[in-house]
Amino acid sequence: MKKAIAGIILSLVTICAAYAQKDVTQFLGIPVDGSKSVMIQKLKAKGFRANSYYKDVLEGVFNGRDVNLHIATNGDKVYRIMICDANPVDERSIQIRFNNLCRQFGKNPKYMSLGNELIPDDEDICYKMSVENKRYQAIFYQQPAELLDTTLLREKLLPIVLEKYTAEELANPTEEMQDALINMSFDYMIDLCSKKPVWFMISEIYDKYYITMFYDNEYNRANGEDL
Repeated sequence: MKKAIAGIILSLVTICAAYAQKDVTQFLGIPVDGSKSVMIQKLKAKGFRANSYYKDVLEGVFNGRDVNLHIATNGDKVYRIMICDANPVDERSIQIRFNNLCRQFGKNPKYMSLGNELIPDDEDICYKMSVENKRYQAIFYQQPAELLDTTLLREKLLPIVLEKYTAEELANPTEEMQDALINMSFDYMIDLCSKKPVWFMISEIYDKYYITMFYDNEYNRANGEDL
């Protein structure tokens, strides 16, 4: 009986394992985790340097652009790296930059997307943002550096499955059950992926525009523990 259950879970893992994550979000190969002081040292080793005016801000070059880099923490655990373009540009330039980033992420096998829209060439970004309060953003999710261990994944999935089905039902699953099991496994994988978002948005300052990008580790974000 246990072998039958394990076989079902293993088949689900085979279908969905490509979406699984076992590591936290990474920025330039550095896990977005640990203390802020250690993160600063690691980023400096990558070529970033302290900002001349703000001690908590680093500056450097990222993806071919001069940027300012900010580190956000929950307690002393890093949960976000925020990267802002250092040089704001005009409306047409930001439209091109936003769309280019969408294409770059979309072609990068390290990321998956649930769908993002490019900005049309004739879009009035200034009007949309200032009058309609439209927010231009795109979100992607980092793929795993390596797949989860299938044995561990089965151990995690099995209790979830057994909350809904008995061992006897799993031994002879109906077609409807098989579809439900696949959906349950897929939802589980998507939940893992959602812990590793990388997203960016258009920001505005004095009628100029720049990209703000976020590498988030959702495992370290506050979830009401202090309430």
